[in-house]
Amino acid sequence: MLLRSYVAILLRRWWILAVLLLLSLVLTLVTQRPWQPRPPAYALGMSLSVGITPEQTPGQYTYDGYYTALSSEYLVDDFSEIVKGSEFAAEVSRRLADQGITVSPGAIQGSAQTGKLHRILQLTLYGGDPSELNAIGDAVIATLQDSGHLFMPRLLADRGEVAVVSRGQPAPLGRSLRERLDLPLRLALALVAGVLIIFLLEYLDNRVRERSHLEALGIPVVGEIPRR
Repeated sequence: MLLRSYVAILLRRWWILAVLLLLSLVLTLVTQRPWQPRPPAYALGMSLSVGITPEQTPGQYTYDGYYTALSSEYLVDDFSEIVKGSEFAAEVSRRLADQGITVSPGAIQGSAQTGKLHRILQLTLYGGDPSELNAIGDAVIATLQDSGHLFMPRLLADRGEVAVVSRGQPAPLGRSLRERLDLPLRLALALVAGVLIIFLLEYLDNRVRERSHLEALGIPVVGEIPRR
């Protein structure tokens, strides 16, 4: 019986739900324009190892191998932030400019996303031109290998080493999960908002619509005129 009352309340003001859903649909279509072709987007993934060369002392055992592995872990943590920094992006931009390729440091910094996996530095570059992405990727690797000591001089000045674990190729990107779920989520929020507004209006409405309203107040109902 209670569920039937809820359904009756929703049907009584169904137009509120319809208006909110329609507005959400129209605004989403106008702002996103899914019918228009999207500019191409590509991602280039690379994995690099950053560390220092162990010291070799003839005829003497040292624990340098352990500390070398530990230093590699710390270096990956540090370089995951350094690669995203403005100074590193400026160095990569200068290296590209020497090759006749103009890419601003801000564009390089904004297109780079870093992470780490088992002491391996993960770097992903995003852009709309695969040839430019390849050039940026090569410049990033060259900057790390040739100029890494500029950013960590205390550790990399003498024995620093950067090795390429894997270097992929630019891969096209499809629509992201956020883009695919944007319209359904907006419609779901509009539906929830509409239901809340309907029940709020019903709560504020003091008109008598059903005999149950009078019976709840303790007023006896003598008769009822049906709608049909």
